[in-house]
Amino acid sequence: MFFPGWSVWCLLLTVCVSACSLEISGYDSHEVICSQGLSDCTMKDEMPLNVAENDVDVKNLTPYFKLCCEDRAPCTLCLVIDTELSIYADKDVEDEGHSGLDEEDYREDMRNPKASVTLCYDTAPTIPSCKKVEFTVNHTALTQQNQAKLSIMITKPAGVTFSSHVTVYSSKLPHLSREVVVPSLHEVCSQELQERVEECHAPRLRSIINKEMNWVELQSADSNKSLPSVCIQYEHNGTCQGWNRTAIPLYSVTPCMCFQVWDEDDQRPRRSRSCPFINTDFLQRNVWQNVSVSVNQGQMNNYLSMLGWNLSAPCRLEGEVWPCYKESTCKEMKGFRQQLTNDKWRQNRKGQWEIRGVFEDINLQLSPCVMVKVKGMEHDLGPFCFNNTDRWRWSLLVVVVMLLVCLTVLLFYLLHDFVKKWVWSWHHGRFEIGRRCHVVLLSPPDVDDGVSESVCRLGSLLCNQGFSVCVDQWSRKEQCALGPLLWLHSQLLEVNSQGGRVVLVLSRKALERAEELTHRLKEVIKTNGEEKGLCLPQRVSPYSDVFMAALCKIQVEKQLGRAAECFLLVKFDSNPRSDRSLPELLQGLLLFQLPSQSQALLTELTVGGTGTGSRRRTWTGWKWSAPQRWRANTKEGPDQHKTLHCKYVGIEKNLETRPLKHP
Repeated sequence: MFFPGWSVWCLLLTVCVSACSLEISGYDSHEVICSQGLSDCTMKDEMPLNVAENDVDVKNLTPYFKLCCEDRAPCTLCLVIDTELSIYADKDVEDEGHSGLDEEDYREDMRNPKASVTLCYDTAPTIPSCKKVEFTVNHTALTQQNQAKLSIMITKPAGVTFSSHVTVYSSKLPHLSREVVVPSLHEVCSQELQERVEECHAPRLRSIINKEMNWVELQSADSNKSLPSVCIQYEHNGTCQGWNRTAIPLYSVTPCMCFQVWDEDDQRPRRSRSCPFINTDFLQRNVWQNVSVSVNQGQMNNYLSMLGWNLSAPCRLEGEVWPCYKESTCKEMKGFRQQLTNDKWRQNRKGQWEIRGVFEDINLQLSPCVMVKVKGMEHDLGPFCFNNTDRWRWSLLVVVVMLLVCLTVLLFYLLHDFVKKWVWSWHHGRFEIGRRCHVVLLSPPDVDDGVSESVCRLGSLLCNQGFSVCVDQWSRKEQCALGPLLWLHSQLLEVNSQGGRVVLVLSRKALERAEELTHRLKEVIKTNGEEKGLCLPQRVSPYSDVFMAALCKIQVEKQLGRAAECFLLVKFDSNPRSDRSLPELLQGLLLFQLPSQSQALLTELTVGGTGTGSRRRTWTGWKWSAPQRWRANTKEGPDQHKTLHCKYVGIEKNLETRPLKHP
């Protein structure tokens, strides 16, 4: 039966009800509870959309969920639907009751008619499920005329899980519906009976305060397992920050500290939360010691002066804040007290709880400060005053300038030699400070001890001046390993890539060898022709080959007009002077007398040996001729052969060496 405006009334009753937490109760033997006036209440399953003729109207629905727990058994999810019914007596029955017939003829079923109500529930992905409740109505026993109440409880409703959205409605009036949200598993598992819920099987944490070590030890409640994943949060609604250590410093532990624990190995990890330090009053001082207050001054939009304050602490606090001005003590400025309330606290990115406030229309000429009274503390905190940072900024600027000056002086002292070289290079019109020229210092192996010592001193001098120096007397082992020709070839490649010169030390015997080589070349050219001349010494010693190979290379470069670009000659003043001129092979090369011309030699190596532009040479086209093969006195091994193709004036000859690893 519908009344005017009933459809509007149904729409107003269609609201969404969300459960914040679950009620915990024991199992009830009665699945249906009926109010006075209803009897013989029974419940059974019913097909959806199947409305019985004797179904009564539903006035209101109140669905909610709770945990049904039995002793020593897991708790299950139950759906409870409280229903208000509108029951109207049939007019035919009422007329028949007043017709004056004998009471014996009044049928029992007319006095207490049978009625029913069908209630359904469904979730989005499942088919609706319905329950039909049948009962007997005693109109005379109803507490309110034509109204009654009943409550049904459905254990383990089909298709319903934690966090589900469930719609409950009457099969007769489907427009009259209510939506209820099942609490999430996280909310359920944070309640006191979480161990009774099968879905809440999460690891537990045990915390032990060790005052001797001044820390809190974290252990798994299950002694057979290692420490699970843990995060720390301050207050129940605080941000949970990850923690991967088994100990927490005691000074950072506060009464509002809570732990969330879970197992990363679970596919659907469950978290358990505990706050074990709530009743530890001795840890409250850790909160008080970490309270910080900052003060700032400014002007509001209505041009009134203001004093702002910002208080932060690990936990939310209760108390008062007020401004004061300094005399002998900080006297309170009346009428400005503000309360510290929990609803105004906010957590920042560092995990600290903050609360802000403003004292409006305050006299800033008194340089006001802020005092704080925290509930539980014996003394007040403060005063906290506004600091003028202008003078501090100027002081910081002066300190920074002084540090820069000191740093500049120190760098100039440490780089004094570098600056001198830079000035010298700039004065000579070349900027080559960053280059490390490669110098190869060669001398005949059969020189006397005096010349050998002079060569070593010259090599040390060049090293001290920043050159990359290779002295043949210091590389005997490499020459044995590579062979004299390949060793000289590798050094010439360094000269080509880095720039530099090959310096030949002239002694009396060196001049004799140069003359001998010049004479020999003339005889070979006279006999075989210039294009078939040979240019390799007939020596047995591997050391002498390097010097003689260098002389032969000079002959090749002279043919190309480039000998002066890569070779220099030095002669020591201590040697007996020779009046004869240089051999024809060495003529045209720069000659320096040492030590009198040491500076001139360094200048030539620095400026003239950088090898830029047209001075770049590629030492890949060896041009030699050889009457025999040269081998280093080393052991042969597989894959250690290298063949050097040598040619001089059209004649090719393979020189085979077998190098070993450097010693």
